[in-house]
Amino acid sequence: MSMFVALFSGINVGGNRIVRMAELRAFFEELGFTGVATYIQSGNVVFRTGDGDAAGLTERLEKAFEGRWGFHSRIMVRDAAWYERLVAGNPYPEVAEDHTKLHAYVLERAPLPEEIAPLTERCTGPERFVVKDDVVYLHAPDGLGKSKFAEVLPRVLKVPCTARNWRTVLTLREMARGA
Repeated sequence: MSMFVALFSGINVGGNRIVRMAELRAFFEELGFTGVATYIQSGNVVFRTGDGDAAGLTERLEKAFEGRWGFHSRIMVRDAAWYERLVAGNPYPEVAEDHTKLHAYVLERAPLPEEIAPLTERCTGPERFVVKDDVVYLHAPDGLGKSKFAEVLPRVLKVPCTARNWRTVLTLREMARGA
């Protein structure tokens, strides 16, 4: 049995598309997954399965989720080993203790160089970013809420993504290790 983490995009934001975590846990269990646990209301689910790879699980979950809740949520599914690489690959270890200033944008796929170039042009404030495979690491020294760059990053990059702060990244890694 392998551990996976599912990151939902666009649920429980601003009082819209409400999905209660207890219902989401039950949904995963109904689909036959075990060791199901959720973390905070933004849609983070750790689960165990012996069946499937991340891409196949993503497709299965998105279809079943839309059938249950009646709207689409992009879901990024990654295995526990991917989370270990995510944390180990942090290019900003000097700011890792300040969880509100370091974020990981999990991308649907690794962007092409020509997709990254416009990001570099738009990153003119105090923020710094590094793209590694299917992750954008963002250091926003003034916080994500005040970052103009963070506001435009998904639109400029044009690769579907979902962001998590570093505390959430570390917590999900620990959950995937011990669940």
